[in-house]
Amino acid sequence: MGVLGPFPGSAERPPGQALDREEADRAVERLSAEYEAIESSLQALQDHAGRRLLEGAELTGVTRERWAATERSLTALWADFDAYTATLDTVRAVRERRRWLSPGDLAELTGLLRDAQIPATGAADGTGPCTLRELVARLNTRYARALDTIVAADAVWSTLPARIDLLAEELRRTRSLAHSVGVRPGTHPSGDDLEDITGELTRLRAEVITDPLAFWVAPAGGSAAPGGGRPDTTRYDRAARALEDVRREIEAVLDVRQDAEARLMRLRDVLSRAERTLTEARQARGEVLAKIASCEVPAVSGPSTALHEQLAAAAGFRRRAQWHRLSPLLDRLEESAEDELLRARESLTAVTAPLAVRAELRGRLDAYRAELARRGLAGDPLPGERYDAARRLLWSAPCDLRAAEAAVARYQRAAAEALAGERPGPGGGA
Repeated sequence: MGVLGPFPGSAERPPGQALDREEADRAVERLSAEYEAIESSLQALQDHAGRRLLEGAELTGVTRERWAATERSLTALWADFDAYTATLDTVRAVRERRRWLSPGDLAELTGLLRDAQIPATGAADGTGPCTLRELVARLNTRYARALDTIVAADAVWSTLPARIDLLAEELRRTRSLAHSVGVRPGTHPSGDDLEDITGELTRLRAEVITDPLAFWVAPAGGSAAPGGGRPDTTRYDRAARALEDVRREIEAVLDVRQDAEARLMRLRDVLSRAERTLTEARQARGEVLAKIASCEVPAVSGPSTALHEQLAAAAGFRRRAQWHRLSPLLDRLEESAEDELLRARESLTAVTAPLAVRAELRGRLDAYRAELARRGLAGDPLPGERYDAARRLLWSAPCDLRAAEAAVARYQRAAAEALAGERPGPGGGA
């Protein structure tokens, strides 16, 4: 909508001096052109889809208050336009009295265009008589405010309901998928989440339809352009993120359904290996107690009955297609089964440690004897006596590891002394 500018030639003339004929003609032409622009803008506002929607909607909250004020402003706007039209008709009538305007006609035209007080329109906003320029400014202000309200409501209605409907359709598909794997309200957290999202989308759509301006965010610092701002999608975005989280959870449950049997078989295999390892550890413990003396051998616990009970429960969930319950149980079981196998292996290592020490001592004893034999020192009496003593301890049952380890150490010293005595001195030959 145009704003009435300064009249041609008015800048050079004192305030009380009348326009000449050419200036008056240019002013009337400009006034007529601006009248057409204002009329076109008002008609476009009247035909705006957003205005028609606001006019026919059951509004609440912020929108109801702002639309009530806008309707009053629109009434005053059309009344101002009627006053503008009447003034233009008067200006045109004066100009059309005669081809060559008299000084009196020019003075009358100047007064109408510049100084005449146009009567109040009867609006309830406290406005009174004003000049033509002030009337145009008032028209522009009221038009901008009305258009801002209408454009904002129309933008929200054009954006959010369609997006909410698309998300609701995605929600419907996700609910159907969830039901197929047993995810329902009260039986799985994701089922409860789906119910919450459904309620939120229902409420959100109803609020957007009845109170669209509650979902309009004005730009920071304001905007000179009507409708400056954007729809507030905070609640919609939150619901969309929640639905995406649920969808990923449902997909995880579907993955469980597809590979549940293979995972159960792997679990049985891991637990079976853990049991066999524990059995081997118990047998090894008995062997150690029989063959090794003077050492502490840790006790070996039995298999975990809790894990077997949970495995049986998992198999039951699979038979009853309770995938939403099977999924977290399998995750826990896989971790616990690996821990159980590790515990069994550590137990076997712990109980067989004395046998490993005895084997290491035997190997060390034989290695030194072989080295003495290679050097031709196998007949040396001192190492021979100590070898026999150590060998009797290591090959006796039960074996006293502490005494055997001390005997092997004595043999090592004797062997080392024999080998040192066999080396040539400084300057000697081989």
